[in-house]
Formats: sequence, C-alpha cells, structure tokens
Amino acid sequence: MSTDNTISPSTLSGIHHRNVENENNIDTPQLSKSSTAGPGAPTTEDDDMEPLPSQPSGAHMIVEESTIQTFMQYFDRLLIGLNPRWRNWIIRGIFSWVMILGFAKLVLMGPLVISLVVLLIQIKCFQEIINIGYTVYKSHNLPWFRTLSWYFLFTSNYWLYGESLINHFGFMMNKNNFLQPLVTYHRMIAFLLYTSGFVGFVLSLKKTYYLKQFTLFGYTHITLMILVTSSHQMIQNICQGMIWFLFPVSLIICNDIMAYMFGFFYGRTPLTKLSPKKTWEGFIGGGVSTLVFGFILAGILSHYQFLVCPLEYDDETTSLAT
Repeated sequence: MSTDNTISPSTLSGIHHRNVENENNIDTPQLSKSSTAGPGAPTTEDDDMEPLPSQPSGAHMIVEESTIQTFMQYFDRLLIGLNPRWRNWIIRGIFSWVMILGFAKLVLMGPLVISLVVLLIQIKCFQEIINIGYTVYKSHNLPWFRTLSWYFLFTSNYWLYGESLINHFGFMMNKNNFLQPLVTYHRMIAFLLYTSGFVGFVLSLKKTYYLKQFTLFGYTHITLMILVTSSHQMIQNICQGMIWFLFPVSLIICNDIMAYMFGFFYGRTPLTKLSPKKTWEGFIGGGVSTLVFGFILAGILSHYQFLVCPLEYDDETTSLAT
C-alpha cells in the first residue's frame, strides 16, 4: 500500500505564512524595547534584559524647580552668546560670591544664628538619609519606621545639646523654677526617653521582617552617631569661639574654589574615575592655595575679639556675649 508524500502548494504557502508571522512576533518586542528605551535610558550590556530603573521602586518624587535653578537658567540665557565652558565659569563665579556674602552675613549675626543653621542642616541631612531607607523598605509596610527615627533624633539632640547647655549656662538655668528640675534630672530624662523609644521599636516588630527592622534600627543609629555627634561638636566649637568654626569652614571653601580654578585653567590629568572632571592640577593647586590662605586668614581672624572669645552669659546685661 503506497502513501502520497507530496504536499500541496496551498499547504506550503500556509506554512510559509505562519513562519513569517512567528519571525515578526519574535522581532517586535526587541524593536519596541529599543525604541521605547530611548538614547538616554540606562540599560545593561545585554539587550534582552530590562532597562535599569532610573529611581528606586516605589519612589514618587516630585521635582520642583528651585529658585537657584531659576536664576541659573536666567543667567544662562543672558550669556547665551558665550562659549558654554566660559558661561558655566561665570555663573559659578556669581553664585560663589552670593553664597560667600550670605555666609558672611550669618557670621555677623552671631554664634546663636550659626548654631541654629548647623542644627537645621543636621535635620535636613537626617531627613534625606532616612528617606533612602524608607524608600527601600516602603513596600514591606514596616510600621513606625519614620516615627521612631525622628523620635530617636529628638532624644539624641535632647541629650547632647542639653549637656552643652547645662555646662555653659547651668548656673543661670538653675535660677528658673521650671528649668531647675530639667537640669537636675537631665540624664535620667534622656535615659527614659531612649528606653521608651526602644520599647516602641520592640512593639513594632513583625514576624518575617525581624532582619529588615533590626537593619533599619542600626541604620538609624549609625546616622544619628555621625550627624548628631558631628553637629554637636560644631556647636561646641562655636561656643568656644567663632574662629574654631569659621576658620576650618573657610579653608574648605577656599580649597573648593581654588581646586576648581586650577582645574579649569590648567587641568589635564584626571584624578580619579569616580570624579572624571577632577584633575591632579586642580588637586595640587587647591591644596597649596589652601595652605597659603590658612596662614593669612588665621592672622586676620585672631585680631577680632568677638571671633576668638567664647560665648558667655553676662549678668549685667542679662544676655549672651563674647
């Protein structure tokens, strides 16, 4: 018995048509991926993998145009005829002088204003760092994370800054009937505040999330150790004399400006791959300039009594004075 192994032309055309459709279906996702990614979308080396996210998952960030950015765009339009390199240099120079004059104004307003600025910077830095951890673990719906983080910030500031206030102005605070118990039992109150926060953390623990919650607990404490301790020492230096705060900050400002200047005019050799725009010429020029500037500035600042003398309470005027 023989069988017919021939295939009709209609069958061949149907198979060919299906093969063409399969090839088109295979190519379509790759074309759509490459077309939707765009030239600026970050991707991995393998084209078949998903594009890397431009921001953490679950982060809903609303980017608002700040006043500084608005001014920079305004100056950029005014200097549109210049070379982009020089246009950037002029805009940086203008805003550098604006910030230097603003910093000088704050210094002239006295040590209390500077201390308040340091405290505000500390709070803002803490907010930014804690938001990173909150964004990463937001999907797990961990309770009380941000509330406890801010509570521990308050507790740390109460303990450290309370110690400083008592050391400098304890005799004056003891004269007040309301403040006198806070001075006497300051460390006990600080201890009770911290233990209350620890109890709150224990009550917030959820099964299957212990590791993540203890990680965030340690993350918060490391952040507090770095930020609160450093800002506390800055304010301690301010109380001992404004020069101990103004001098190192001025050296940092000088180093940053001169490193940029030397790098702009003479920079040829890249310093590190982490910051490709930084050069060895800028690094060396900024360091040498900072040493020379430091000797000159120290001699100038030491002649001003309100910068050198520590902050004290004057009984005659019933006010703080240097």
